[in-house]
Amino acid sequence: MTFTHLDAAGHARMVDVTAKQPTVRTATARGFVRCSPEVVAALRDGTAPKGDVLAVARISGIQAAKSTPALLPLAHVIGVHRASVDLAIVDDGVEIEATVGTADRTGVEMEALTSVSVAALAIVDMVKGLDKGTSIDNVRIVSKTGGKSGDWRRQGETA
Repeated sequence: MTFTHLDAAGHARMVDVTAKQPTVRTATARGFVRCSPEVVAALRDGTAPKGDVLAVARISGIQAAKSTPALLPLAHVIGVHRASVDLAIVDDGVEIEATVGTADRTGVEMEALTSVSVAALAIVDMVKGLDKGTSIDNVRIVSKTGGKSGDWRRQGETA
């Protein structure tokens, strides 16, 4: 198996995608922020001391999708043409789903993962005063479309 992110000497390199044709691509990632009942109640009531936690997490996730190449040195700079971050408060925390789209030469899986991760970090940052035990769980790609490898969906994930 060859690793495309390594040169002949085994050094990290950015893969050359200049010869690839741009195609429409999307990726969806999900994650979970596990919270105490006290934090869940504050989120539901809108009484978290730092303000509107979900609004900050949503904007943080969108900004993160657009900033991925600055955070991951081998990620390509691509046009992020759409990014959405959906959050749902459930009994034991917050479910996060981010979908990112482009029409470019490489996929947006890393942008979707970065979006979910940073949205989750924003939640933790805003509720850590209420519960220092808040944790981030199960950040993963659940689906992707487009590109050479085509469409893919993680088994067991709902649409």
